[in-house]
Amino acid sequence: MASLQDLIVSASLNLLSTTENTGSYGYLWYDSTNNVLKYSAYVPLGTWSAGTALPGARYLHAGVGTPTAGLIFGGIPVSNCTLEYNSSAWSAGGNMSTGRCNLAGAGTQNAGLAFGGLTPATVTCTEEYNGSNWASGGNLGTARRCLAGAGTPDAELAIGGAASPGAASTATEEYNGVTETWASGGNLGTGRFYLAGAGTQNAGLAFGGLSPTVLTCTEEYDGSTWSTGGALSVATHEHGGAGQKHAALSFGGRSPGIPTSVTEKYVNETSVWYADSSMITGRSLFAGLGCQSAALAAGGSTGALVACTEEYCYNGTYIRSGWSAGGALSTARGRLAGAGTQNAGLAFGGYNPTFSCTEEYDGSTWTAGGALITARYYLAGAGTQNAALAFGGYFPAFSCTEEYDGSSWAAGGALITARLVLGGAGTQNAGLAFGGGTPTAVACTEEYNGSTWSTSSPGLGTARCGLAGAGTQNAGLAFGRNSFPYADTEEYNGATWASGGNLTTGRFYLAGAGTQNAGLAFGGQAPSCSCFSCTEEYDGSTWAAGGALIAARTILAGAGTQNAGLAFGAGTPGACTEEYSPIVITFTRTV
Repeated sequence: MASLQDLIVSASLNLLSTTENTGSYGYLWYDSTNNVLKYSAYVPLGTWSAGTALPGARYLHAGVGTPTAGLIFGGIPVSNCTLEYNSSAWSAGGNMSTGRCNLAGAGTQNAGLAFGGLTPATVTCTEEYNGSNWASGGNLGTARRCLAGAGTPDAELAIGGAASPGAASTATEEYNGVTETWASGGNLGTGRFYLAGAGTQNAGLAFGGLSPTVLTCTEEYDGSTWSTGGALSVATHEHGGAGQKHAALSFGGRSPGIPTSVTEKYVNETSVWYADSSMITGRSLFAGLGCQSAALAAGGSTGALVACTEEYCYNGTYIRSGWSAGGALSTARGRLAGAGTQNAGLAFGGYNPTFSCTEEYDGSTWTAGGALITARYYLAGAGTQNAALAFGGYFPAFSCTEEYDGSSWAAGGALITARLVLGGAGTQNAGLAFGGGTPTAVACTEEYNGSTWSTSSPGLGTARCGLAGAGTQNAGLAFGRNSFPYADTEEYNGATWASGGNLTTGRFYLAGAGTQNAGLAFGGQAPSCSCFSCTEEYDGSTWAAGGALIAARTILAGAGTQNAGLAFGAGTPGACTEEYSPIVITFTRTV
């Protein structure tokens, strides 16, 4: 039950009932029928913040310790350099005897271990650090580089790696610091290199890597044998790892060829990785260290060497919801529109090139519906699967509106202002259209009564396009846009728009779902064209972080509610669908 430290900060207990007794963050109860103690909790959400930069940019180095007592060593360009971190500054430590890169490490700042690597030959040498100097230790049985390390002082693990370029190793070795010798352990089920490791010699974890494709697989070690664990949500290599077998953290890396900022948190009891807050700077080949609730990333590569340091800390909030994979669209596309719910969704229009096709979702599978009369993209949608509304779009800017009855589309009343990349909300008989481009950004708002659009004046407080919408005709929500500051939100009361709370992450070409007091914003992009995976939840005044999308994307569509959202399509184009729902992880222990 040690993992509860990171998962539950308060709980209530009812020893006389088999009923779950809900607390603010988790709950704990006794099931007298089955004689077991059960507990549940939300997944904690952490924050990355800037730390003190390294004295110089470097990559392909290793790290051990904690964010308040960290140690990094090796790498390029100075392969024997050691630096110590005290939570505010880096200082020089003793130089390694054998300079190298692509090595691994384990232990602490005052009892560190460095092993393997490239000099440029692949080496077996091991060195032990005592807080000021390095001394020779016992050689690895198998020379390798791009391996992972884990463990505690005098009881470390060397996991995987490569003996030569592309030759993924399954080898595991265990170090005895007393005798300074390595001994063979159980082989990995999947040989790999550029992986990450966590845990101890008798309770280890290996995750991600190359073999030669980018992997999601996780393996758990019991001191003699590796067994399959839960897969990472995002295939990753050249990433950082920290923590324990029951509570690990994976962060950064490449996925598959692009530096990523993705962070995931592992809960061993459920063998599931959960999305967490993204790093500030996506990068790979850096030094990662620490534990699940307090980690450090130093240096690395974004395509260029960097010196930046980031510190991860659990900040007292909880991931209450998360995304999971749903059934893929039959037709990959972006710039589409959506309507309906998580179990009865509707996707229509889009680009790859221009589509008229419609698909209906039943909670697991998409099937063909009736085609739009006018093929288009950058349109908006509202309503339900059996009573949907499609309006606006491109090419050129369309004013046409269509109504869906569950099988076919029929012409409705035309928009007064033809436009594209607009926001939509409401129902088939009470629709709302706002913003968009003609192609110039506009503020105009129109209301639909089931046959005709009428103008609502004044319109949005700020003319905008590339926005998302949610809510109803009398309680609408508009958020995001493709012009500075990208993050502003407006609320509609049926007559006028008023300012709401700003998005935490400004963006455009995002998707939305839910209501004015329980909205959902997900995906989108920045002016730099970087795609976002971040999700935010709105409570009527403030946006807060939710669980990140599995796949970062832009120009997608959304439907559903804040607690049962649906994301589908992407501008690449993409077919993937994800479902959003509350995350509650439940564990059982026999009393």
